[in-house]
Amino acid sequence: MLNAELIKEFGLRIKQLRIDKNLSQEKLSFATGFHRTYIGMIERGERNISLTNMAVFAKVFEINISELLDFSSINPTHSFKKYEIKTED
Repeated sequence: MLNAELIKEFGLRIKQLRIDKNLSQEKLSFATGFHRTYIGMIERGERNISLTNMAVFAKVFEINISELLDFSSINPTHSFKKYEIKTED
């Protein structure tokens, strides 16, 4: 999968924010309207979610989307420069 590491880091960020808000996956499920198993899949880096769903998480966590994508707290050496870009040949 292209940029599996990015998807995994995003999942860890969601998990970190959920724990910081003292929410179970079930409580986050109720707050977002997403199924609990979907949230688990995101946290494990198994789902590449849409921008719309990112906005839902940002709203529930009371942060903006750019803060949602701030992975420095889970990986201090994080850099978006290391990710692959899909290009046409």
